[in-house]
Amino acid sequence: MWYRRTVLDHIYISVRDVPRSLAFYAAALLPLGWRELGSYDSSTGPAGVPDLCGLADGAYGSGIAVGSSIWLRQRQPGETGLYVGFVADDEAEVNAAYAAAIEAGGKSEGEPAIRAYFGPSYYAANVGDFDGNHLEIVHKSFNPTSRQPVV
Repeated sequence: MWYRRTVLDHIYISVRDVPRSLAFYAAALLPLGWRELGSYDSSTGPAGVPDLCGLADGAYGSGIAVGSSIWLRQRQPGETGLYVGFVADDEAEVNAAYAAAIEAGGKSEGEPAIRAYFGPSYYAANVGDFDGNHLEIVHKSFNPTSRQPVV
């Protein structure tokens, strides 16, 4: 079994419709090895921590490697969108994640292609969700693979 190296720890994303957005992110990130984690009920925790719905990479909670997670929360008045970049190990993963995100209802903000303005080996796709948040799925051929074998 393979696990991803940490590319982020956790991010809160404020959305207008948590169930709809959870379905979108679960579909868009499935090709990158992410899964739904479950929910956090804020009534059981400290004041100021909102209700959360989580998604995580394959390493999260494994005890073998540090994992990454995203937590969706109900957007409050005045909050703005977020931009998050996710590592892909090759162009095929970029393409698959982009296609899954579009099929799940995302808006194309840039089809998969080389982004020469960032470098000759920067292959990425950009998708907007329903709430003004932006995803970039990126493969940089000069990076080592993000998948590490379980030791």
